[in-house]
Amino acid sequence: MISQLNNLFLSPAVSEKYSTFFRSPSSHMLFKIRCFRCSGPVRNNAEFSVIKSVVSPLVLVTVKVSRIARTDAQTALFHYLHCTRGFTFTDAEHISKNSPNFLQDLISKVESEQDMFRALSKFFRYHPINEFEPFLESLGLSPMESTSLLPRDLIFLSDDQVLLDNYQVLCDYGIPRSKIGRMYKEANDIFKYELGVLDMKLRAYEQLDLSRSNVIKLVTCSPQLLVGSVNNALIGVVEKLKELGFENDWIGGYLSSKNVYNWSRMLDTMHFLCEVGYSGNQMGLLFKTNPALLFEGSGKQVYVLVGGLLKLGLNMNDVYALFLKNPQILSPKCAKNFRKVVHFLFKIRMKPDNIAKIVSSHMNLMISHSLKGPKTVLRNFSGDKHVLRQTIEKDPLELFNLASKSDIHNIEHAASKNPSKYLEKTEFLLRIGYVENSDEIVKALKRFRGRGDHLQERFDCLVQAGLDCNVVSNMVKQAPTALNQMKDVHEKKV
Repeated sequence: MISQLNNLFLSPAVSEKYSTFFRSPSSHMLFKIRCFRCSGPVRNNAEFSVIKSVVSPLVLVTVKVSRIARTDAQTALFHYLHCTRGFTFTDAEHISKNSPNFLQDLISKVESEQDMFRALSKFFRYHPINEFEPFLESLGLSPMESTSLLPRDLIFLSDDQVLLDNYQVLCDYGIPRSKIGRMYKEANDIFKYELGVLDMKLRAYEQLDLSRSNVIKLVTCSPQLLVGSVNNALIGVVEKLKELGFENDWIGGYLSSKNVYNWSRMLDTMHFLCEVGYSGNQMGLLFKTNPALLFEGSGKQVYVLVGGLLKLGLNMNDVYALFLKNPQILSPKCAKNFRKVVHFLFKIRMKPDNIAKIVSSHMNLMISHSLKGPKTVLRNFSGDKHVLRQTIEKDPLELFNLASKSDIHNIEHAASKNPSKYLEKTEFLLRIGYVENSDEIVKALKRFRGRGDHLQERFDCLVQAGLDCNVVSNMVKQAPTALNQMKDVHEKKV
C-alpha cells in the first residue's frame, strides 16, 4: 500500500502507467490526471497562482491555472458587473478583485483556459450568477460565513435596493469595504434602514465629540451600536473617561477589529471601581498604564478577580475592603503575582478557607512579590506538601520567605504595610513626633526595624518601666536601635 501511494506523489518524473481520465461533476469537463513518482522536489512556478482541485477516491489532483487566465477572469467579471449589470466602476472593480474564491469557482466551470475572457463572457450570457456571493466575499466574509447570509429568493443585487443604499452610506462615510462584511454578519438590520436613517445614526455618535475616524472604529468593532437608539452604555463610558481627564480620541487608539466590546460591562467595571474606593486620579492612572484592563475583555479581568475572591469564601464586603486597601491589585504585575500565589497554595493542596485567610491578611505581600514554583520550594521539604502546607498555615509570612524570587531581608517591614493586621510603622513614627513626608521620617523608616505593632509594644515597655513618654520618644529618636530589640530583652535590662 505504501509503495502504491509513493507512486502517486507529485514529481517531475511522470508515470504514464497511472494516467487516467476523470470527469468533473460540476463542469462536465474531462481532466487528464497524471500520477507522478517521487524522484525530486517540486518546484514552484511563479506563472501559476490559481489552483483547481479534482478529488477521486484514490488521489487528490491539482490543476494549475495561469496568472494570465486569472487576470482575464477578473476582467470578464468586471465587464459583466459594470457593462451588463450596471454596477458603478468602483463597485465592479472592487468585487472582481476581492472575490478570489468565487472567481476560482467560475474558472472551474469553463473548458477553455486559452481565452478565459471570451469563455467567461459566453458563460455569463447563459448562466446568470448569484451576485450576492462575490459581493459578500468582497466585503471580507469567507464563503462559509456568507452561505447562511445569502437571500433565498434573490440573485441580483439590484433587487435589494435598500441594501445597496445603506451599503453606499457606509462607503461614503469612510468605512472600508473590507470591514463592512462583519457589520453585515453581526448587525444585518442596519442594511434594512430607510434612506437617511443610517447616516443620522452615524452623525449622532459624532455629537459625543468623537472624530469621524473614531466613529468608524467604533461601529466596525461594535456594529450593534448602529442598531436601535444611541448606545447609552457607550455614552456613559465616553463621559466617564472625560471626567478622568482622557481626550476624546484616546478610546480609538485601543480599539481592535479582532475584539468584541461589551460597553455595558465596561461601564459597570468603572462603577465598581468607584464603589470600592478608587479615586479619579487612581482610576485614570490605572487605565493609562493598563488600558487592556478596560478594552481587552471589556473589564472581564476585574470580574474574574472578584469571582475568584468570592469562590475562596470571601464576602462582597471583604472584596470591597481588599480593593480599597490595595488599589494597585489590578495592575498587570500585581494581578499576575496574586494569581501565582493562589496557584501555589492550591498546588500544595491548601484548603480554600485557609487561602482566604492569607488573602485577607497578606494581600499586600501577595501582589508585591513574585514567587518560585511549588516544585522548587518543595525540594527543601523533600517533596512533602503536607509539611510545607503546615509551615505556611502556622506562619503565612514563611510563604514569602521560602518562595519569593527576590531577597526579603526584612519581611516584617513589608508586612507592616498591611493595615488589616499590623499597625503601620509610619503611624507609630508620627505618634512619637516625626513629621509626615519629611526627610527624617524617610530615614527613620529604614532605621527602625520590625512591625509597627512590635515597635509600639517595645516603646510601651519602656514607658511602663517608669520613664516619661516624651523622654522615651527623644531617646529612641537619637538611638533607634533601642527599639530593635525584643520586648523580653528590654524587660531583662530594666
